[in-house]
Amino acid sequence: MTQQISNFTTVEALSVGSIHALLRDAVAFKGGETWTIPERPYVANLFYEPSTRTKLSFEVAQKRLGCHVLDIDAKTSSVQKGESLYDTVRTLQAIGASAVVVRHWEKKFYEQLGGLSIPVINAGDGNGEHPSQCLLDLLTIKEAFSTFSGVNVAMIGDIRHSRVARSNIGTLKRLGANVQLAGPDDWMDPSLSGCPQVSVDTAMKEADVVMLLRVQEERHEEETERQSAESYHEQFGLTEKREKKMKSGAIIMHPGPFNRGVEIASSLVEAPRSRIFKQVENGVYIRMAILKRAFERSKSNGFALRGAL
Repeated sequence: MTQQISNFTTVEALSVGSIHALLRDAVAFKGGETWTIPERPYVANLFYEPSTRTKLSFEVAQKRLGCHVLDIDAKTSSVQKGESLYDTVRTLQAIGASAVVVRHWEKKFYEQLGGLSIPVINAGDGNGEHPSQCLLDLLTIKEAFSTFSGVNVAMIGDIRHSRVARSNIGTLKRLGANVQLAGPDDWMDPSLSGCPQVSVDTAMKEADVVMLLRVQEERHEEETERQSAESYHEQFGLTEKREKKMKSGAIIMHPGPFNRGVEIASSLVEAPRSRIFKQVENGVYIRMAILKRAFERSKSNGFALRGAL
């Protein structure tokens, strides 16, 4: 699918220059800069999967930009009567929404939404991508190291089922970072070529960024993919013992939700080197930047924002 200029569906479609521009806007917002949309458009949030961080930070971002928020609960909407994703979004457009943020269990759901005249923002598509999470992770890394070039990033855990991994790995490499993968063999992804697989203990010693990934049991179909929490933590988790092997200045990241005592020891969630809640904070500013970009480009394409139902 060719990404429409105002849509935000995959990081791969963004140029390196566009990525840096979004990061600059996020930094400006974090520094107190404001950008209010005069028309106060309606933005719809349509989530077909559970979410806390992404959903709420999009809502906070929308409200900070002066938008009206339409919060649609798929569990109580006409989706339960068999309405298709396209018809639901097309209905939101007809009602007066000027943009829609969608999380869906289907990979590349946005390919069903061609022909719409409002921006579609991908808040996570199955085990496909999570582009806004990727950008907030980039902002967090840049705050810590001021650059991506030569930064060693170890992604540890459930690589194969992680949309965060798919968005981050290619983008980090494009920006000059070095990426290593670690975790159970059954959870690796052969399609992610060019990324060396190392042991968790090797990753701890070499990484500037230890990026832990949630064990996504809801996407595990084969019995061989399942492990007990205690076994996983001992073999692949960030234990207190492993944290002591990390480089001076190295940071800990996790996109959340995190499982204490599984991917990470509870005592390390808010350790000095942890940036887990900083990632959550940065998510608001990144999503403000994404919305700003979507509305600016929509207006440049001649689309009038609608501010009243």
